[in-house]
Amino acid sequence: MNKALRRRIYPVLDRVHRILVAGLNLERRLEPPFRPTLNRLTREPVARLLQYLINRRRPDYGLGLAEEKIFPWEEQALDDIIDLMADQMRGHFKTGHYERGGNTKTHGIVRATVTVRDDLPEHLRQGIFASQRSYPAYVRFSGPGPDVPADIRDVGFSSMAIKIMDVPGAKLMEEERFTQDMMGVCTPTFVTPDVRENAKLQYWSLMDMPIYYFINPFDSHILDFIMQALWNETQFNPLGHRYYSCVPYLLGEGQAMMYSFAPRTEVPTDIPGLPFGSPPFNYLRDNMVKTLDQNDVTFDLQIQLQTDPHRMPIENAAVRWPERLSPYIPAATIHIPQQKFDSPAQFEFAKRLKINPWHCIPEHRPLGNQSRARRRMYFELSKFRQEMNTVSHLEPTGDEVFDQSGPDG
Repeated sequence: MNKALRRRIYPVLDRVHRILVAGLNLERRLEPPFRPTLNRLTREPVARLLQYLINRRRPDYGLGLAEEKIFPWEEQALDDIIDLMADQMRGHFKTGHYERGGNTKTHGIVRATVTVRDDLPEHLRQGIFASQRSYPAYVRFSGPGPDVPADIRDVGFSSMAIKIMDVPGAKLMEEERFTQDMMGVCTPTFVTPDVRENAKLQYWSLMDMPIYYFINPFDSHILDFIMQALWNETQFNPLGHRYYSCVPYLLGEGQAMMYSFAPRTEVPTDIPGLPFGSPPFNYLRDNMVKTLDQNDVTFDLQIQLQTDPHRMPIENAAVRWPERLSPYIPAATIHIPQQKFDSPAQFEFAKRLKINPWHCIPEHRPLGNQSRARRRMYFELSKFRQEMNTVSHLEPTGDEVFDQSGPDG
């Protein structure tokens, strides 16, 4: 599209996009009473239909289990993503106050313990799951980005990242020596199938019109949009949602896995001010505080083994691995004890952390083009963020002590 045409069309697209976003914001306020019932009745049948339609047009690369395919367009797409996300960060944040380019808004970072189960089948006892033991960890809960809006105005998306510490052995990135990072989002499929499509989404996101990536009639991704919408919903408490890795990882040599963090604890779900009032700006954090003031919280860390290399692909992150082919198996528990976590000191600590799935042991190497891109993308963007904030990278040990006093001391 030439520049003159772009100047004429983009203002129109922007107005339409604003109307669509306004409708989405209204829907987010109205859906909590009926969404759980709607999910039970429609989510799984619609998801199966969508996956059938996606799979019909998807090529079979003839790969084996845990086998990857390198594409010629990966490096250019990655360069584009890094440039686009850095530009977006410059437009959204001021020096000294940069947030992450994705999974941007920190709801809270909490202490936890990850304990491997003692009843895992032998073929799953790989890497950190090799023996029954406990690891100290930090867990970061966050919103989508690329900015830091009021929680009710996000896109119905949340993420959970675990930094497991005291993990022995060589790591695939030298910048951290004792950590294993794991991360998940609230949708079982990623927002784009591959890194080339991700670059297109980042372009539209930089234009502040990300919906057009999905509904562009000349390059439609409407099936992916609907799949995301089945799980994107009004968030009520980060401690009560389920999270999915969306991309595969090794589970020892020759095996691939997805993983999931499934909540086991009842948590407060009230959102004050709905439907037409003014919910607190950080109501998700408020509900986390309320929860951890009163109770411990537990998640199951579940793993799903790849058993069919085409129907459970490595290189297409928009395909949901069918649970009827390979169910999730509980491999560990994530225990989050009662605690105070909302001090300024603890949020400053979060800024010094880098979370990257390549902070890992070789037995859990990330797989697929999205994960190959994450290695350099996360490294460069986190380095850029910390330079703009003049803070240094910190590899935590779990022994950190935080001043829990408020702004007034």
